[in-house]
Amino acid sequence: MALAGCASPSTPPTFPPSPTPSASVTSSAPAAVSSSGCGSTPPAPVGATTAGTITVDGQSRSYLLRLPGGYDATKPAPVILAFHGHGMSQSALENLGDLDGSGSLVAYPKAAGVSPKDGWQGAPYSSGADDVAFVSALIDTLSSRYCVDSNRVSAVGISNGGGFVALLSCALPHRIAAFAVVAGAVYPAYNPGCPTADPVPLLEFHGTADPITAFEGGDRNGTPLASVSTWLTREARRNGCVATPTRTELGTDVDRDTWTGCQGRGALIAYRINGGGHTWPGAVAPSGPGVTTQTISATSLVLSFFADHPLA
Repeated sequence: MALAGCASPSTPPTFPPSPTPSASVTSSAPAAVSSSGCGSTPPAPVGATTAGTITVDGQSRSYLLRLPGGYDATKPAPVILAFHGHGMSQSALENLGDLDGSGSLVAYPKAAGVSPKDGWQGAPYSSGADDVAFVSALIDTLSSRYCVDSNRVSAVGISNGGGFVALLSCALPHRIAAFAVVAGAVYPAYNPGCPTADPVPLLEFHGTADPITAFEGGDRNGTPLASVSTWLTREARRNGCVATPTRTELGTDVDRDTWTGCQGRGALIAYRINGGGHTWPGAVAPSGPGVTTQTISATSLVLSFFADHPLA
């Protein structure tokens, strides 16, 4: 994913919090579900990012893991799986998102293959590897080595990584609690099974001037991309939400759409960045081509959304 300059940083204004879109929210948070790794000495240093590998289907797969400074092997911690875009490094996403501020373990898996066939499963430029199996095995590995709260494993991705997160919401809705898609390239292959998949909490961000994954859809890498509104309409239907969202204007360049009446664990919130590019909202470092809004922080909103939507 090519990088370009972003808007100058400023302190984001304060807006009303996102309303809770699900009709089935309880006032008390569910208890943490301790993984088998609780009580074990962590194999990686606390407060550092280290590289790891696992073998899946005979293939060595790699990831980076950021173990938060406050990690306690006796207290189950949330896990965030963060998926890079095509041509983007894991380290670039780590520097961009700053996702470990929540006290979560943050894993940055790496897509398989060699450029240009090194994208995530479902994209026309993927290597053909079973990335869903990789993610499932990675969750198992982290749960066995670290003290993980199995109720709070969430996934976020940008660009091709965002499209893959959309696929994971269909493939692993009972293992991953909540999903966030930033400037997602949601190819047709990401949607099989979704019309009948269980409702899930989904958070989405997309710029209307995105030059890589166009807001209005169109051809990309010889494959049609649905418009953002078409994809969100499908997600609202899948989650059993009302057809028309409630829109809230945030500043001069951001609209928040919230779907209500969602069924089960379903939740759907989308941030439309008017004039925004293929970028991570709120990022100070360059995050992609086009304008980066400072009105909202994708990192803050993602962490809050994940905290509000455990698995059970």
